Amino acid sequence: QVQLVESGGGLVQPGGSLRLSCAASGFTFSSYAMSWYRQAPGKERELVAAIASVGGSTNYADSVKGRFTISRDNAKNTGYLQMNSLKPEDTAVYYCHAKRDWGQGTQVTVSS
Repeated sequence: QVQLVESGGGLVQPGGSLRLSCAASGFTFSSYAMSWYRQAPGKERELVAAIASVGGSTNYADSVKGRFTISRDNAKNTGYLQMNSLKPEDTAVYYCHAKRDWGQGTQVTVSS
């Protein structure tokens, strides 16, 4: 069955960095676009970044442009989200999404 497992979340100070990973299994990862979403308490889930299956085409939410970078390694069936210059408003549960499926999420907390 399809599995998406996120890792790499945690507590970081404002201005810090984190790298999230999404390990995919149960489907041909390289055939599907993947994306990262986030959901903060009391807010709706929102798209953060997306990347095409091949070719590297990406798009980002305006709020993270220039700070976050989405990437993927199809040979490792893994997607990544590099997050730099983190702000308190980036605090949320981050979810990986591909092939209509979701991971369980990983908590990112930005606080001093």
